[in-house]
Amino acid sequence: MPNYYFTTVIQQSIRNADMSPLERLLLTQIFEWEQDDEGLYFFASEGSCDMICVARHELEATLSASEGYESSVISVVKDGLAETPEAESDIELDFSMTSWEPIFQDIVRRSSTLTQITAMTAFTCSKMRPDGFGGMAILITADVILGKTTDDILCELMDQAENATLAAASGGAGSAEPLGELPAAG
Repeated sequence: MPNYYFTTVIQQSIRNADMSPLERLLLTQIFEWEQDDEGLYFFASEGSCDMICVARHELEATLSASEGYESSVISVVKDGLAETPEAESDIELDFSMTSWEPIFQDIVRRSSTLTQITAMTAFTCSKMRPDGFGGMAILITADVILGKTTDDILCELMDQAENATLAAASGGAGSAEPLGELPAAG
């Protein structure tokens, strides 16, 4: 059975001062991380975690310490706390539908130093499967979250090639720029 990986790097280190205590707690559960001079560098060597488990007391304490921060993740955490019986000491939070991008967008919105956060993801597979490779780039600003996969780029290139072929067939010049000769496979 093939294993699919979604290795990801958040290209900017995030200053501790830019994150609420709750955002910091959650992001350090969703991603692997390293402390550097700037703050925290987030990455995922196999893929980010969609389902995280946090001790109730820690989650409640960071939620309380994050009062006054505008953050979309607060509702996810409050829902998780409300849906989990009081006797449970651990809270499972599902980020498969909301993902991590809005957390970073909230950080950019509040930050006095960040205007954007960028993420790069490589799609790989343990077997050479046609659906197991590619990548994605994500741009997160205060106003938008934009992403483009390598499949998106290929579709755009195919559209350009089709438009160039149609233009050439009608006597017009093609609009696609040639890449030149590709290196021979070795």
